[in-house]
Amino acid sequence: MVPKRIASVIINSLKGGVVPRVGLPYITVGRQSEINALLHDVEIIQQGGATFRFISGRYGSGKSFLLQTIRSYVMDRNFVVVDCDLSPERRLQGTKGQGLATYKELVRNMSTKTRPEGGALTLILDRWISSVQSQTAAESGLLPSQEGFALLVERKIYSVIGELNEMVHGFDFARLLSIYYHAYLEGDDQAKAKVIKWFRGEYSGKSEAKAELGVNIVIGDDDWYEYIKLFALFLKRAGYSGLLILIDELVNIYKIPNSITRQYNYEKILTMYNDALQGRASYMGIIMGGTPQCIEDTRRGLFSYEALRSRLEDGRFGGGEVKDMLAPVIKLSPLTNEEMLVLTEKLADIHAGLFDYSRILTQQDLISFIKIEYGRIGADKAITPREVIRDFINLLNIVYQNPGVKAQELLESGSFGFSGSMEPGEQEPQDEFSEFEI
Repeated sequence: MVPKRIASVIINSLKGGVVPRVGLPYITVGRQSEINALLHDVEIIQQGGATFRFISGRYGSGKSFLLQTIRSYVMDRNFVVVDCDLSPERRLQGTKGQGLATYKELVRNMSTKTRPEGGALTLILDRWISSVQSQTAAESGLLPSQEGFALLVERKIYSVIGELNEMVHGFDFARLLSIYYHAYLEGDDQAKAKVIKWFRGEYSGKSEAKAELGVNIVIGDDDWYEYIKLFALFLKRAGYSGLLILIDELVNIYKIPNSITRQYNYEKILTMYNDALQGRASYMGIIMGGTPQCIEDTRRGLFSYEALRSRLEDGRFGGGEVKDMLAPVIKLSPLTNEEMLVLTEKLADIHAGLFDYSRILTQQDLISFIKIEYGRIGADKAITPREVIRDFINLLNIVYQNPGVKAQELLESGSFGFSGSMEPGEQEPQDEFSEFEI
């Protein structure tokens, strides 16, 4: 039985066309090979490696759902997850704060198993210091109030901090951790808040940071990714399994009208990709989601950047019916009719539990619904799980609120169906941003 709080999030999110942040195990169907491939990456990250994957799929095909499913899996494995959607204001590289805006969103959404909704940075830092104190007490036999205990704790803290010093910007990162540790010991919440503000990238300039914290550096558009790498190593030393970075809506880089700006963003992706594959990052995984067009278009997409195209395009044996789940780009296939039938069964049960009624739709009703959805002209190419799910929840709502309405009669009436089907030869709808729009 799905708890009503979670059932409500599932139904309302899916009806609105977005992926719920909780309750995904209750509705996960198919995608087992994709999940297994990504979980293999997770094992590499746990052992100190780094990975980079792209998830490619049409709008509504399940990219975001897969990302959120992996998010839930890895948090159960003691990972920290940061995630964000790119937008016109959030890019990987920019001259007007767009790169920093992406960093801010990632850190704001920093999540752990005990804080899955985000905002976990303060919790992580406090937990780290508390765990070091507990380890010191267990190893030394001293109580926190006894002489010498604070010195032993400080040595342990600085052994972690010292490992970061050799990395790019590691000295400043370590210095901020030291300031936070002393503020923690002294119960200085104001000083702790200033350090958190710095880690979140919220200082407007070096002078402000110098005045409040005594550090002459702030996180910016050009170097934010270096701090993500520092976080990954620190989190491992703080007792977590690693860091997973999820970046969706890669299409927003494809939409950038200025070719030079696009190339700078693709260059940043190349840097991140090379870092992961060449061992210049540790305990870190990156997954980016985008449409096939924004990845494979040789005029504006990732493949317009030759260094990325040569790394990401299918080999001579790729691109057919047999899929290579170890390739850098995982291409999502449509869910089968049988998988969608299983999903509608799950949703019908969740809906009934949420509104306290015995399930109304029969197995035959579900089969008829799937046949109608997938039987429309162009549905084999145009239909996506998002449209099917929204239609189905619409059907559930109508039947529940109108006891006199029979589901089968409604389905056979011709007034209920997939609104997104296309005529043969019709192009897939383009996004709302024109090629020349900034």
